[in-house]
Amino acid sequence: MLDKAHRITSAADYKHVVRRGRRSAGGSTVTYTTKNPNGGEPRFGFIVAKTVGNAVARNRVRRRLKALSYAALQGEFVPRKSLFGCDLVFRALPSSASASFSDLRDDVERAVSLAASR
Repeated sequence: MLDKAHRITSAADYKHVVRRGRRSAGGSTVTYTTKNPNGGEPRFGFIVAKTVGNAVARNRVRRRLKALSYAALQGEFVPRKSLFGCDLVFRALPSSASASFSDLRDDVERAVSLAASR
């Protein structure tokens, strides 16, 4: 589970990342990435709208994205120190409800590696 230091919690931070961040689209997610001017730990945010499905489907998608973000923090995709100062927001597309875990993993892995390279 992501602790509070690794989550984007305020609406202003979500708005900043979505409006000013770089956008990269995958098969089932759209990822917005920006560098946090204060540096610090990488932070993750999740947007799962009602268009994804009912509450059960939305929560399943959110749990999967959180688990993959935790894996990214553990250094499974890229070295953890390359993510310092990054804010990432994952917006789930309606296709994410029927996507397999490996499809979501591919989207998150690609987004995290792009964020680490910037």
